[in-house]
Amino acid sequence: EVRLVESGGGLVQPGGSLRLSCKASGFAFSAHDITWVRRAPGKELEWVSTSGSTGSGKEQTRYATFAKGRFGIARDNADTVYLDLNDLTTEDAAMYYCVKGPPCSGDNCAIVSQGTQVIVSS
Repeated sequence: EVRLVESGGGLVQPGGSLRLSCKASGFAFSAHDITWVRRAPGKELEWVSTSGSTGSGKEQTRYATFAKGRFGIARDNADTVYLDLNDLTTEDAAMYYCVKGPPCSGDNCAIVSQGTQVIVSS
């Protein structure tokens, strides 16, 4: 059974940082892309970033335009993908989910987890 568990969200002031974690189990972690998406209140799921499968030859990290230069994605050799969120703004407040697979958005994302909430407020 595919299982993904997000953590690390919380309340942060504008300009602050958070590190989100996505712990995976139930599948060959290194053989699959892992993607972060987010949903802000009243909006559709939005692609944030993707960590490419290890050794696939594909570009290893990809970012949505809004995430470039502020967010960083990385995976360890075991079962976790991290998403570093820096220089956060109120526009980044959302529920963040990780997904097994390539970049996705809207109804194309197969969300199987609870997500972790990011609140940006002074």
